[in-house]
Amino acid sequence: MEKKIHLVARQPQKPKLLRVVGYARVSSGKEAMLHSLAAQVDYYQNLICNTPGWQYCGVFSDEAFTGTKEERPGFQKLLEKCRNHEVDIIITKSISRFARNTVTLLETVRELKLLGVDVFFEKENLHSTSGDGELMLSILASFAQEESKSVSDNMKWRIQTNFKEGMPWNATLLGYRYDNGVLMVVPTEAEVVRFIFESYLDGAGTQKIANELNAKGKITRKGCTWHKSSVMKILCNYTYTGNLILQTTYLSDHITKKPCKNNGELPKYHVEDAHEPIISMEQYLAVQAEINRRTEQYQRCNGQKTIYPFTGKLVCESCGKHYQRKKTATGYVWICSTFNREGKSACPSRQIPEKVLEQLSADVLKTVEFDVEQLEKQIEYIDICQDCTVKFHICDGRVETRTWQIRSRAESWTHEMREEARRKSCRKSQ
Repeated sequence: MEKKIHLVARQPQKPKLLRVVGYARVSSGKEAMLHSLAAQVDYYQNLICNTPGWQYCGVFSDEAFTGTKEERPGFQKLLEKCRNHEVDIIITKSISRFARNTVTLLETVRELKLLGVDVFFEKENLHSTSGDGELMLSILASFAQEESKSVSDNMKWRIQTNFKEGMPWNATLLGYRYDNGVLMVVPTEAEVVRFIFESYLDGAGTQKIANELNAKGKITRKGCTWHKSSVMKILCNYTYTGNLILQTTYLSDHITKKPCKNNGELPKYHVEDAHEPIISMEQYLAVQAEINRRTEQYQRCNGQKTIYPFTGKLVCESCGKHYQRKKTATGYVWICSTFNREGKSACPSRQIPEKVLEQLSADVLKTVEFDVEQLEKQIEYIDICQDCTVKFHICDGRVETRTWQIRSRAESWTHEMREEARRKSCRKSQ
């Protein structure tokens, strides 16, 4: 029987779609800029989706980030997607939107070129992978960088001119609003500032003050809850005396925009009676003296943080935070950092005596005495539970559970505490 052979017709291949993304950026968080950013994002989405042969793979954007910085989150996500070989083309408005730093631009474009990714700059009508692309980019990026420097110099000149006239550049501190070059007092916020200063001079710590403000529903200038650091910033702010010290910091250069403390590199300006004070100069100086006194009293001799055997190993089951060591009248205990900072309302955990922890650990490790080396080797972490249960998570995956008894109030009193209570009772009866 004779064989019959037929040529099988080749199926036409579908053209491969180019994976395209857009990139947009504005350097300010102002409303007009954010509107512009939204318009750019919409434009690129519509452009990519409606262009034949293109596959929409997203639009990346950065708001309130200058083009001289590589640490733009949207920009970094874009690069990560390119490094994963998920992009063929990037479309952006102009070279200055992509990067104002010539070095950053060329390094990025070269890396993308090796990855097979083309960058198209609409304004300049330029493809990075074209024959003369890199030369043109070098020239145009240099112009963009000089433009950035010119804008930065003009801004610095305006700021320094205001400083010479005794005008602050802006004001985002609690208690004041900036109005035509003058700081105007906001009465409700000023009361919070006075409360902070008065409480600190009455002996309260920064954490206690923060807790009280949060309990009263008070918020910071930026609408956040209060912390030790935000209270301390209020206490150290000289502006509340009605005076100003201008140009305490400056930007290192227009590329990195790194803020530096002014230690004499530029002139400073002291403006007296610049605006209405919220606190007196006497109060301010008294607070600074108290801050220094407390710092000297509580700072460690060598300035280094002490690491204890249980440091970083104890986890509060109620809130998930770590326990910290604390000295009490009856000895050292370990206490949840949330409970220690914000009280029982924030975390209902219990403190546990250090000696109890050592005894339980020795029992789990099957050692006669507490062994720090074995604790480090065998125990991954320890859960401290509200019901006096301690869960030891062993490095091999096992979990050992132990319980402990809370001492009664009478048992927790030392001889010295009893004597002091007896003396107070005698004084009251006299």
